[in-house]
Amino acid sequence: MAPVGGGLYQQGFAGDTFNTVWHMAQLLDGQSKVGFLTKVGQDSLSDAFVSELRNDGLDVAMIGRDPARTMGLYMIELDGVERSFHYWRDSSAARALAEDPAWLTSHFMGTGLIHLSGITLAILSDTARDNLLAALSDARTAGARVSFDPNIRPSLWASKTGIQETIAMFLEQCDIALPSFDDEQTHWGDQTPEDTLNRFAAAGLTEVVLKNGADSVAALVNGTEHLIATPKVTGLRDTSGAGDAFNAGYLSARLQGSGPVEAIRQGQLVAGEVIQHFGARIPKSELVKLAQK
Repeated sequence: MAPVGGGLYQQGFAGDTFNTVWHMAQLLDGQSKVGFLTKVGQDSLSDAFVSELRNDGLDVAMIGRDPARTMGLYMIELDGVERSFHYWRDSSAARALAEDPAWLTSHFMGTGLIHLSGITLAILSDTARDNLLAALSDARTAGARVSFDPNIRPSLWASKTGIQETIAMFLEQCDIALPSFDDEQTHWGDQTPEDTLNRFAAAGLTEVVLKNGADSVAALVNGTEHLIATPKVTGLRDTSGAGDAFNAGYLSARLQGSGPVEAIRQGQLVAGEVIQHFGARIPKSELVKLAQK
């Protein structure tokens, strides 16, 4: 449920990894096959979600259906243009997306890029996390690359220690990291963006791109550092989904052969557009314009 002004909310489908792959599917426009792996219910709301994805060009073959659960609910609250979240997702089918290791592994095989987030890790059981970790390892052995946005939501975690230990464990199976400096500063005590880049590099990642709100994006890619100023955006309405949109722009550009600097600028362009609209996704009419730039 996303605010649209005047005390009103609009029902829609969103979520960090979904926002990213949805934007990627629109930006790539059939140049690469983009799918979303999750589980939903067998109710009318879940049916509408799957239909929307299919109509918007995403592959829905990796969406499992759970007759005992439905979709999670979250509400975005705005303070000016800054957002916070309220969650109702204890019965969410997505919490069971990694309970069946064979199902998970079968869908990972043959993929070129897998993108996941810390929110995914936060909602899984310990057993499901182990299943996911093993499936990612097998997929990387088979040639896939793994992209990870830590995207920390403290209310979804039991403790700060749990956040640190779980994310450190998953970084071992990742190739690309797309963290946000405010998260890293809060939960790891990083003093500067360079601290974050160096910590991720020490964990073995060769491609680290650090988002930092309106400040410059810092990156460390194959040993080369980059610092790209973020263009000023006017007409801000809602910062929901800004990081997810950046991820989509960056990853889409990289898939199309762009270097890291050009990909960062594409990420900034897409993020700058989403914050000029209510909700976490850009209207498709506006995305078409971005894809043409």
